[in-house]
Amino acid sequence: MSYVEVPGAKVPIRMWTDPTSVEDAAMRQLQNVATLPWIKGLAVMPDVHFGKGATVGSVIAMRGAVCPAAVGVDIGCGMSAVKTSLTANDLPGDLSRLRSKIEAAIPVGRGMHEEPVGPGGFHGMATAGWGEFWGRFEGVAEAVKFRHGRAMKQMGTLGSGNHHLEVSFDSEGAMWLTLHSGSRNIGKELAEYHIGVAQKLAHNQGLVDRDLAVFVSETPQMAAYRNDLYWAQEYAKYNRSIMMALLKDVVRKEFKKAKVTFEPEISCHHNYVAEERYEGMDLLVTRKGAIRAGTGDLGIIPGSMGTATYIVKGLGNEKAFNSASHGAGRRMSRGAAKRRFSTKDLEEQTRGVECRKDSGVVDEIPAAYKPIEQVMEHQRDLVEVVAKLKQVICVKG
Repeated sequence: MSYVEVPGAKVPIRMWTDPTSVEDAAMRQLQNVATLPWIKGLAVMPDVHFGKGATVGSVIAMRGAVCPAAVGVDIGCGMSAVKTSLTANDLPGDLSRLRSKIEAAIPVGRGMHEEPVGPGGFHGMATAGWGEFWGRFEGVAEAVKFRHGRAMKQMGTLGSGNHHLEVSFDSEGAMWLTLHSGSRNIGKELAEYHIGVAQKLAHNQGLVDRDLAVFVSETPQMAAYRNDLYWAQEYAKYNRSIMMALLKDVVRKEFKKAKVTFEPEISCHHNYVAEERYEGMDLLVTRKGAIRAGTGDLGIIPGSMGTATYIVKGLGNEKAFNSASHGAGRRMSRGAAKRRFSTKDLEEQTRGVECRKDSGVVDEIPAAYKPIEQVMEHQRDLVEVVAKLKQVICVKG
């Protein structure tokens, strides 16, 4: 489908989904965003759902302002994927050993490495910029400085919720490695600190929702936020790169005889801010649950722990600010999913996938998400599909 335009206070709301399918609370958030004085455009992805301040699955273009809650608290969260030389014929009959090896190599949930892990320990990983990156930690908000040691040990770790690591196969039988994670606790604490700062600023006192508080250009608060935002986005990118290196090491060791090779890594943020130009204006584009899909941009759009993941190429649709969805999108809250589904339901819906099937991940059950095929159908004018993957192993925290 192409987009549907819904009237908004300052800008029209362009929606790549049926507006009647969006829950009332999310629609109110979209209307609230459209009232912001600095807004120049709002594009809504087909995975849209209720979030904090701004919906997940929205692309907000503003001039001279940025809303930290519209980035999300997991700054730089995103996906990485690598195609391998392995095929389904290389897999053992029992996948539990491979899953256990992955879980042993990469801490999940609130876990962290016993000692910091950096790119220098991995074959082929560039180390240029690593020291400079950590040196810039001295310039982030004083409120989080005490987290330095924890941030170093959480580098290269997964987290929980919808974060995951997967071993999948495409329709031609090639094995892929994919993972989803962000800036871990340090990104969350930076985001929460700056949201608190923004909410106290005078220009935000008349907003319809205090969670939409913004920083404006040419102010020390904006400069401080952008400094910390870009550092956290870089942390998230390093985090995924190191996890992928750890994952590759596990695969190399488990499939020694096959002499595994790996294609170049695909990586994309889906909670971030970028400086982009549209209609002759320099804008700050916030993607919260959306990937960049400029012409030729490679991206990753996952479904759930029992459904497909898509590798896509952007079509460069400027009406959507060169964006696409970041996944299937939730159709019910975590609490609602826990109330509605049991571990038996989870087992049924993840049949054939080596993964956790206990009560701790029932809120991630596939039925809690929108159908990924429908989401992809709604954004045919935003991306083209390069590969469709189906997981055989899914690791969650």
